[in-house]
Amino acid sequence: MGDLEIRPATTDDVPAIVAMLADDPLGEQRESPDDLAPYLTAMERLRADPNQHLVVAVRGERVVGTLQLTIVPGLSRRGATRSVVEGVRIHADERGSGLGSLMMEWAINTSRREGCHLVQLTSDNTRTDAHRFYERLGFTASHVGFKLTL
Repeated sequence: MGDLEIRPATTDDVPAIVAMLADDPLGEQRESPDDLAPYLTAMERLRADPNQHLVVAVRGERVVGTLQLTIVPGLSRRGATRSVVEGVRIHADERGSGLGSLMMEWAINTSRREGCHLVQLTSDNTRTDAHRFYERLGFTASHVGFKLTL
């Protein structure tokens, strides 16, 4: 992975990020790569919040992966800070290359530097390959997640 860089995402990266978010059966139902306006608005909110880390993995000039890491201070667990990993995507050409593991390693190490005691994430029930991936990294399926669409 010699020429790989993991860096903060920029506005110029948004089209590539959205394309990766849309490039699977779930994403194609909920993402709109043809209308970047809501994503650019969200990008501004993310950039204004110091607890948000939207990053991309870049090989050469090409964005090949992305994830969002959110730092969440809290009172539970004796005032522990935790991190939440969201929107992990690897470009189709890079899947199986070890890039996902490197990106998650970045997220875990960044969480440690931020003083987090726990890294958590959710994964759709249908993403069984992703579940095996996270378990290989040491994550445990310890909770049932719930969502309410507003």
